[in-house]
Amino acid sequence: EYACRAGTTTPFSFGEQITTDQVNYNGNYPYAGGEKGEYREKTVPVKALPANPWGLHQMHGNVWEWVQDCWHANYSGAPKDGSAWTTGCSGSTRVLRGGSWGSGPAYLRSANRFGYAPDNRDSGSGLRLARTP
Repeated sequence: EYACRAGTTTPFSFGEQITTDQVNYNGNYPYAGGEKGEYREKTVPVKALPANPWGLHQMHGNVWEWVQDCWHANYSGAPKDGSAWTTGCSGSTRVLRGGSWGSGPAYLRSANRFGYAPDNRDSGSGLRLARTP
């Protein structure tokens, strides 16, 4: 969420609304008074669409991204420093974030997260590798 927000407090790092010129999602479903857009029905290459304010591409849409956190029903007891939450998990369910090319825009909000079994695979899920300096 921290990387997706890129210092913003709006639903998307691009503002209150998004368009399919910014993000790869199911454009048949407008968000917050926005207009319908393109529905590509597949992933797009990295850097095919604009980066967020921190220069990160496709933090919203394209594919759901697995994160290190395990699933919790709410944020009660979450680490205050933004680090991964890997203790006190609800079973083996893990967290996906970001939404995919097939998602409606509400699922792409910076704060949205989804719990899923870690052995599930589909064309709308992927991962992002990150490293610390």
